[in-house]
Amino acid sequence: MYLLSVATLSKLYFIENLINKIYNKDALTLFFRLKGEKNSGRSFATSANFVRRKEQTKLCNETAEFHMCYKIKRVGGRMYIEIIKAIILGIVEGITEWLPISSTGHMILVEEFIKFNASDEFMEMFRVVIQLGAIMAVVLLYFHKLNPFAPSKTPKQKRDTMDIWFKVIVGVLPAAILGFLLDDWFDENFYNYQTVAITLIVYGILFIIIENKNKGKPAKIKSFKELSYKTALITGFFQVLSLVPGTSRSGATILGAIILGTSRNIAAEYSFFLSIPVMFGASALKLVKFGIDFTGLELAVLLTGMTVAFIVSVIAIRFLLRYIKNNDFKAFGWYRIILGILVVGYFMLIS
Repeated sequence: MYLLSVATLSKLYFIENLINKIYNKDALTLFFRLKGEKNSGRSFATSANFVRRKEQTKLCNETAEFHMCYKIKRVGGRMYIEIIKAIILGIVEGITEWLPISSTGHMILVEEFIKFNASDEFMEMFRVVIQLGAIMAVVLLYFHKLNPFAPSKTPKQKRDTMDIWFKVIVGVLPAAILGFLLDDWFDENFYNYQTVAITLIVYGILFIIIENKNKGKPAKIKSFKELSYKTALITGFFQVLSLVPGTSRSGATILGAIILGTSRNIAAEYSFFLSIPVMFGASALKLVKFGIDFTGLELAVLLTGMTVAFIVSVIAIRFLLRYIKNNDFKAFGWYRIILGILVVGYFMLIS
């Protein structure tokens, strides 16, 4: 999946450069001012648009990528390239949100190569709200299990479902309180490649150590009935660690739950369930800070990213649940270590 993104970069750079040439209104405006053709029977704006269309046609005819140029003009220039970027980030988010490898960390790294033509404020909001699409995948896949009002459930099953929700609420409290108080501080001080690289490596090592230590040991907690409120709360404190970019929210909660004696399956599912109120709350916070005042392009980019993240998340969650039936998390630990080393090497090289 990442090879696909990397292979697309050269094409994206070409398209973006082409768009900048096609839609260089400032250069055309300067041309008309120099020519002094502000009043020649038609408005200056109309004249500028007329010549700009002629320049676009000339440029498209000269380029070897005529079919691509035609699509750019037809779809709307910058919207075309920004939608492609949103699709790539949606794929990255959908995969990395559920695997214990850090979605935010990967988003930071991908954005190093794929730059959005958007404000910093929008991108700060986008990185969080795009996760709503991923969260909706959990709602879809676990709707029956998490629905206490399902007509097909017996009274006992409904009580068991409510018990799961109460344990989710208990587990969410630490991250909800500390996240609300320290959200901006973490963004300002830890949103950089150094933090991502360190946390990738550290938690990768921890995954390997803990899995080796637990090898052959039966899990103490194999169902949500056996998951106590105390264990739920302590797992919630592990989730707080994910406020640091590169940690991985799912990775921190799964790691914490395994340390406390839960099975891999229960640890993964509890991590999924904790994400629902956490990410709805985090998204609401970011939207309030940004304001519900999107341009057409911003709205298109956000909805595209969320939709792609939702579709890919469904696949990623199903993959993870199948994988952990017969495997541990050490492979993800090694992946984190290798990626962390590559991140350090790349940024040291370019600096």
